[in-house]
Amino acid sequence: MAQLQFDNSAVLAEKIAADAGVTLSDCYQCGKCSAGCPMSASMDIQPRQAVRLLQLGMADELIRSRMIWLCASCHMCVDRCPNDVDLPALIENARYQAQRIKLCAVPEVGKFNDIFMENVKNFGKSQEVILEGAYNLLSGNLLQDMGSVPHMLRHGIIGPEIRAVREREHVRRMLTEAEREDEGC
Repeated sequence: MAQLQFDNSAVLAEKIAADAGVTLSDCYQCGKCSAGCPMSASMDIQPRQAVRLLQLGMADELIRSRMIWLCASCHMCVDRCPNDVDLPALIENARYQAQRIKLCAVPEVGKFNDIFMENVKNFGKSQEVILEGAYNLLSGNLLQDMGSVPHMLRHGIIGPEIRAVREREHVRRMLTEAEREDEGC
């Protein structure tokens, strides 16, 4: 992976924490977040290490990691944290900083997110069939979810009809405005 250097990684670490509303010194590295994380086995750095990197002013290492793209934002880490450190907010802000410089260590997540957001823009909510079909097509894994189709059909999770919200134009305007605000950063 290319070595990226930021003018001041410590300033970036402070910005990530401030934008997340997290006081980094609240974390004393007990490790309960990492122990409870259902995604930790797939991560290149553990949740507690993410906080430690920010504490040390090493935000550049965090935003280059796969970890920020694999976090499921399930909040298990916050539930277990004795000091309520909002690690998902830190990760979301680190992800945002990575996106600003067009850096994504797990491109599949970016593809999935783009398809999901386009889906919500068009219908006001996600259409699972379209989301899965488009993602499978773009990722080259055309049949990866076929085993789940009978279950999803049986339980009404997917079907032939498109279910859009009544106020989908309002949802589209909100998302478009949010994108405009992001471009201004």
